[in-house]
Formats: sequence, C-alpha cells, structure tokens
Amino acid sequence: MASRAWRRGENGVANPWPGYVDVLSTLMMVIVFVLAVFILAQFFLANAISGKDKAIDALRGDLARLVEQLSLEKKTSSDLRTNLGQLQATLAASIAERDQLAAALNDAQARHDEAEKQLNEQKQIVVDLDGKLVSGAAALEAERRASADARSQIDLLNRQILALREQLAQIDRILRESEEKEKQSQAQVVDLGKRLNAALARKVDDLMNYRSEFFGRLRQALGDRKDIQIVGDRFVFQSEVLFTSGSAELNPQGREQMGQLARTLIDISKKIPADLPWVLRVDGHTDRVPINTPQFPSNWELSAARAISVTKFLIAQGVPAQRLAAAGFGEFQPLDERNDEIALRRNRRIELKLTER
Repeated sequence: MASRAWRRGENGVANPWPGYVDVLSTLMMVIVFVLAVFILAQFFLANAISGKDKAIDALRGDLARLVEQLSLEKKTSSDLRTNLGQLQATLAASIAERDQLAAALNDAQARHDEAEKQLNEQKQIVVDLDGKLVSGAAALEAERRASADARSQIDLLNRQILALREQLAQIDRILRESEEKEKQSQAQVVDLGKRLNAALARKVDDLMNYRSEFFGRLRQALGDRKDIQIVGDRFVFQSEVLFTSGSAELNPQGREQMGQLARTLIDISKKIPADLPWVLRVDGHTDRVPINTPQFPSNWELSAARAISVTKFLIAQGVPAQRLAAAGFGEFQPLDERNDEIALRRNRRIELKLTER
C-alpha cells in the first residue's frame, strides 16, 4: 500500500510522504486501541482493590471500637476502685468514732456507778447533808442523760456502718461484672488480632509463592549468567550489564534484559490476586569510588537515577506504575567490603525485590 502511495513530482522524482502518512495513521489507530484496553483493565482492577480495602478498613474499625470500649471499661473499673477506697476510709473513720464513743460511755458508766456509791454513802450521813444529796442526784441524772445520748449516737453509727457494708457489697458485685465484661472484650480483641494476623500471614505466604515463581521464570528467561545473581530474596544485576560507566541511561543490552524482566513480571502479575499489595522495588547501588559531575554530584544521585531509569523503562514496557518503587542507596550497602576491582564491580549493581507494599 505504501508503494502505491508514492507520488512523483514535476521532475519525475518519487515522493514517499503519502506512504508515511498512511503508516503513521495506522500506527496511531493501534496505539489508541491499546490505550483503551489498558484504561478498561485499570478501571476493573481499581474496583476490585477498592472492595478489598473497604473490608479491611471495616475490620480495623471494629477493632478500634472494641479497644475504645475496653478503655471505657477500664476507666469505670478504676473509678469504682477509687470510690471503694474512699468508702473504706469512711468506714474506718466511723468505726474509730464508734469506739471512742463506746469508751466514753464506759467511762460515763463508771462515773455513774461511783456517783451512786457516793450517794449511798451520803444517805447515811447527817441530815444537814441533804443539800449535797440533792446536788449529787442532779449530777447523777445528768450523767444518765449523757449515757443515753451516747447510746443513741452508737446506734446511729451502727446503722451507718450497716449501710456502708451494703454499699461495699454492691460495689464489689459491680466490679466483678465489670471485670467479666473486660475479660470478654479482651477475648474479642485477641480473637480479632489472631484473625488479622492470620490474614496477613496468608498474604505474605502468597507473595512468597509468587516471588519464587517470578525468580524462577526470570532465571529461565535471562539464562545462566555470572553477572546476574539471586542473593536471598533479591535479583541482582551488575551495573555493567545495564549501564555504561558514570551513566544512568540503559544501554541496548540492558534494555533487552529489562524487557525480558518486564514480560515475565507482567505474566506473573496476572496470576497475583488484586487484593495482594505487592510491589517490585528497584534499588540502585554504587561502589565506594566517589563521583562528582554536573549531572551526578554524588553517588546518591547516580544510584537513584539508575533505579529511576530502570523503573521508567519497566513502566514503558507495560508494568503498572503503582506496582513499582525506586530507591537509591549510594555506596552505603555494599555486598563486598573489600576494595579491589572485583569487590567494586560486585557493589555496582541494580537489585530487584518483589515485596509487600
């Protein structure tokens, strides 16, 4: 079609421009169709993730309410214990006062007996002591009235003590009920915590399974190369594979390697559940040799720029941006502490880690 679109000018020279226009129009239609499919996929994926997040937020809300109820129960128990202590102090003071009044009553009774004894002795004395006898009788009557008042106060104190004991029994019953409710609330909190921990553990196990599959398939795609290693839970690329010295732009070989990685990651991500909060972290590392250029004033800038360059390339290959994270560590996380060329080459690297967000 492009060949038919050629035009010849007045001088007989072929004009290729109409053919280029046809090719560009067709390419633009393909790009618009691919973008439309990608937007629809993102819309359905966002709806699925939103539903799972709402369920987790609901569980967290229930847990917060139970914790708040437990705090209120603890405060109520503390107030009741404070009131109990005050009532016990009041009871002790009342008992002490009652004992004092009983002692006063006994003293009054003793004086009453002594007065009666003196009165009997005075009755045998001569008649001119009649006035003294009348005075002694009056004093005795006063003592009797004082004894009656003391008994009345003791009876009142006994009734108050009985009422205090009833209040103490009621407070003790309320405390036992509050402690029982507190135990039930704690049991509910523990149960919710166990359920939440179990759910998180299942998600971590799922992520570990997908991480193992991702590393295995990525190893198959990249082949058995000495400059690409698996260290623990990370995939390590030597910087020489991806970048030229002092540069943060992917070289052709690095683009090929990252393209294989992107295809493997996209294939694996289709199997990962939408509610699993996974992310591929891209970490940039340099050696100990300092760099100071207008573009990269230090190793921090170079390591971060390389990590961002890899991240942008993966996004361009179709990896969702929300599933990627870039970080620069400079020279501060070496794999090899030595200073020879082999150690420096090992420490210049890009690490990929499939982890939880």
